[in-house]
Amino acid sequence: METGTPTVALQDSAPSPSQPFLRMRGIEKSFPGVHALRGIDLELFAGEVLALLGENGAGKSTLIKILGGAHPQDEGSLELQGKPTRIASPHHAQQLGISIIYQEFNLVPGLSAGENIFLGNELARWGIISRREETRRAKQLFERLGLSIDPETPCSRLTVAQQQAVEIAKALALDARIIVMDEPSAALSPREVEGLLTIVRELKSSGIGIIYISHRLEEILSIADRAMILRDGQHVGTRPIGNLSRDQMIEMMVGRSLDQEFPKRPAEIGEPRLVASHLTRGEQVRDVSFEIRRGEVLGLTGLIGAGRTEVARLLFGADRLDQGTISLDGRPLKIRSPRDAIAAGICLLTEDRKAEGLVLSQSVQENFGLPNMKRLAPGGWIRLKQEQDSLKGYIDQLAIKVSSPGQRVSTLSGGNQQKVVLAKWLEHNTDVLIFDEPTRGIDVGAKYEIYQLINRLAAQGKAILMISSELPEILGMADRILVMHAGRITGEIADPMKSSQQEIMELAVAGERREESGERRE
Repeated sequence: METGTPTVALQDSAPSPSQPFLRMRGIEKSFPGVHALRGIDLELFAGEVLALLGENGAGKSTLIKILGGAHPQDEGSLELQGKPTRIASPHHAQQLGISIIYQEFNLVPGLSAGENIFLGNELARWGIISRREETRRAKQLFERLGLSIDPETPCSRLTVAQQQAVEIAKALALDARIIVMDEPSAALSPREVEGLLTIVRELKSSGIGIIYISHRLEEILSIADRAMILRDGQHVGTRPIGNLSRDQMIEMMVGRSLDQEFPKRPAEIGEPRLVASHLTRGEQVRDVSFEIRRGEVLGLTGLIGAGRTEVARLLFGADRLDQGTISLDGRPLKIRSPRDAIAAGICLLTEDRKAEGLVLSQSVQENFGLPNMKRLAPGGWIRLKQEQDSLKGYIDQLAIKVSSPGQRVSTLSGGNQQKVVLAKWLEHNTDVLIFDEPTRGIDVGAKYEIYQLINRLAAQGKAILMISSELPEILGMADRILVMHAGRITGEIADPMKSSQQEIMELAVAGERREESGERRE
């Protein structure tokens, strides 16, 4: 007899269309000093995609953690198919047919895809795990999702999109009737996003209810049936997606009308400041040359793996050049390390701010002071009062939401963490700012503030390199756009206002042909 398959409390029969599959009523949750949720109501029907929207800190994560059994609610009720239920733990939630796919996957890298799918739910006979049966069923699950993934491949060797498919297959193996996806497309290329949305439509057609959390509103408009908006822990409203425009969703989330999503203000563009010539590093970056002028926002885009981040790392000295030169304001630079780049006036806001841009165990003030020790700690003694006064100026200027300079940076929202990274570089008075995916995982209100900061920096004459996989963002904020493919620059768009996402994608996917012809889009 096989073991490991949980007893699913939900009935197999589909509920009446008029009866919600899931109903949450009056959900309240408080943490020390924070009233996270205030009387939240949520309804999810079988076979629908409910978008859950809101700024960082609006209460989305707390709500899904209650649904997933990670947090108990303080007050309120929850019903599954009309039956009152209190979810005691994440394991209990899985037994009830509820699966949460968090933005940071819960996979064991050294185990195979198949082993991860059945981890904790192993298929066994008389206490002996049947790997052959797990492999067979894993293949069936991947086929259902329209994917050809070898179940015996270690998860460490899978792409982000494939790892996400493993998480979805794991939910299906548990007979999930409700799947929550938290920022599922944050690290995916446009092509991979399309594959994800195809999978979501398949899940929906099979009667699974999906709660879809994303800051990418174009995805919401294309995949969701209804949108539920939270703001400051309160339920602002739930509407059919056909009754909502992009601007209305933004206004409901931030509580005010934004004049435009991308508030680009043309700055006075001057002479070249940063000039990169023939940058090369193996096959990752191949003979890349460009310049960034004073006051210019130069966009750099392309599909994942095109070499965008690798270019940023070469400019910042995180990787060594095989060949090529870099100059700033006419001065040749020898950049052998990030220390050299920082001393020269070049800073990098990394793609992964948590792993590479911040020390999460330290306070906001300590993170702010790290690259500024030469000025704030002459002789080796930190001038704490000077450091705190400087930080307070940026807290006001950048509208960083912190309880105190001593607050641990790991407790801040993504947008506020990004502002702390930016503050430490502004204090260093850098001339060149490299933004690698500056708004990834950041809500629409914080994005708007970051865009305004970029405008102000350009107006000060800074040279800005903006790397982004979000094509509306790169079109809306860049003065020029370079497109990369397979380590090379394969196209240039001189006037983004007259261009389109389709034109960028054509340059990105047809890079090899354009490389051969030497064509450069003007």
